[in-house]
Amino acid sequence: MVTTSRRKETQCIVSRVTRFSPSVSKILLLSTSILLCTCVVQLTTLGDFWQPKVLRNNWPSCIVTAPNSGGPNGFSDSNGYLEVSTNGGLNQMRAGICDMVAIAKLMNVTLVVPELDKSSLWGDPSDFGDIFDTDHFISSLKSSVRVIKELPKSVTDKIQDKKLTKYYLHPGSWSNESYYVNYILPLIQTHTVVHFNKTDTRLVNSASLETQRLRCYVDFHALRFTSNIEKLGRKLVKMLRARGPFLVLHLRYEMDMLSFSGCAEGCTKEEAEELTSLRHSVNWWKVKDIDSDASRKMGLCPLTPEETTLVLKGLGYGRDTQLYIAAGNIYGGSKRMAALHEAFPNIVRKEKLLSDAELVPFRNRSSQMAALDYFVSIASDVFIPTYYGNMAKVVEGHRRYLGYKKTILLNRKAIVEQIDQLKNGTITMGEFSLGLREAHEERTGTPFTRRQNPGFPKEEDYFYANPQECLCAPDVPFASRKRLPHPVHSFS
Repeated sequence: MVTTSRRKETQCIVSRVTRFSPSVSKILLLSTSILLCTCVVQLTTLGDFWQPKVLRNNWPSCIVTAPNSGGPNGFSDSNGYLEVSTNGGLNQMRAGICDMVAIAKLMNVTLVVPELDKSSLWGDPSDFGDIFDTDHFISSLKSSVRVIKELPKSVTDKIQDKKLTKYYLHPGSWSNESYYVNYILPLIQTHTVVHFNKTDTRLVNSASLETQRLRCYVDFHALRFTSNIEKLGRKLVKMLRARGPFLVLHLRYEMDMLSFSGCAEGCTKEEAEELTSLRHSVNWWKVKDIDSDASRKMGLCPLTPEETTLVLKGLGYGRDTQLYIAAGNIYGGSKRMAALHEAFPNIVRKEKLLSDAELVPFRNRSSQMAALDYFVSIASDVFIPTYYGNMAKVVEGHRRYLGYKKTILLNRKAIVEQIDQLKNGTITMGEFSLGLREAHEERTGTPFTRRQNPGFPKEEDYFYANPQECLCAPDVPFASRKRLPHPVHSFS
């Protein structure tokens, strides 16, 4: 579509052309028309090239591009090599990888393709190339950061001959840019190779504009899923679309989440003991003794399937709503899902839509299964997470980038208070529904300013949930955007 300014430019050209003789005017007018049409076609093609294959129809009016590096041929000499071992689930690793690319550029070092977490509770053996398109990752960043698949043989030989000593460390969490330039860079210059053993939350939320834009570019463009994941993801979306609009419910009611958060609402005594036992057995989960009831009242627990059923009904979703469950195995199995299935019979999962043969390559690959859910989540008409964890935050940010697609961020503290009042008869279902809708009127993924708290980065709004430096909302002046009531912080 030609913009108003382009129309004016075209009219100006045409008016100049008509001053010539009729024959010359016709020739010039024809040539000009052909030239303008060609430009429009080329611009449209370029736009299609950069748009992701998931949702081209919902693409915003601006696109973040990778910043260029200085120096000859785009780069000055590399200061050394950075290796990283990511930690956590898919989306925790995803955000960490984005940070590592930005950090590598800050220090002008060569990044080795990240190593994915294989030692966590999920035990996923997937490598980077099993989830993300490695060649695309490297090539899409070639103007910004050097990325290589492995250390050069000349370097590994020196390490093996003990002529070089690789330096391992956990970089400080929520560190600013000067930390990497003034503290980490000298280590790399001394040791040639530095290896980070953790990547999550290693960079502050509020960094320089160039760093923020690069983080966005990595997240939304460079980190493209493998062709196998994209192909199956597109098939899932097509099957869901054929049935009509669909809502993705990120039902975070799996055993690991309940154990980590110490939440046992609705569980039997034996189940609560099992969850406690798991929490005490995982060394890197620091908090061991948790009061489940107190955590729930503070809004720190994922909603149960039964609570989620009440919330969806209260928000006005009817029995015909198509729900896609983005989750692993629900703790308690079918008995815990009974109320949700009764209220919303049109529930589907990837395991129900796809054949066993199609899912065989993804079995026992939790991160690859999560990648399929991620793909469907950003394509959905509505996304509702029942816990504000890593996937909820990263998907929220991606949906903002795709044009502020509707994402309902549940105020769990307010919800459990109202649910308890509903159960004890203090309020009616009508009053519950009205209160619920009023509480979430401005919690739907609309534009708002990210909260900053200089000196206390952990208390700031998470960058990847609202990467405002990379977003477009041309019809809403940024200064006048409302700030969303801050969701209750969870342990993650």
